[in-house]
Parts: sequence; C-alpha cells; structure tokens
Amino acid sequence: MAKKFHHSYEVCKCKHVTLGEIIYAIKEQGATTVERVGELTDAGTSCKCCQSAQKDIGEEKLELYIDQIINKFVG
Repeated sequence: MAKKFHHSYEVCKCKHVTLGEIIYAIKEQGATTVERVGELTDAGTSCKCCQSAQKDIGEEKLELYIDQIINKFVG
C-alpha cells in the first residue's frame, strides 16, 4: 500500500464505499475483520472483489483491498 490514496477514494465500487468510511469503521467503530467492515459500511458485501486480491475476479485488478486497509491499521 505504498501509493497514497485520498479518503474519498472508492474502495468498493458496487456499494460506493470510500476509504475514509472504511478507516472510520476500523479506527472509530472497532472493525478488525473484512466481515465486520462489511456489516458497518456495506463494503465488500456484493461481488466481494474488493475484500482481497484472492477474491478479485475482475479482469482489471483493484489498487486497494479491504484486507490491506485492515492490516495497515490493525496490523
């Protein structure tokens, strides 16, 4: 996650959930799993491609995944 992403960056395209919303769920609401982030924000609850690189079935891979964000803040 070397690239800098703005908080308005849309991580979940299906549900239009931004990086800022996901960070808020992690830091302020205590989300520590992809499932909990999904419960709080709806991110990753539709096609699930944004959950992790392993679940990304799209032809064009995403630049940022929910599990990477969680690992950055929860470690």
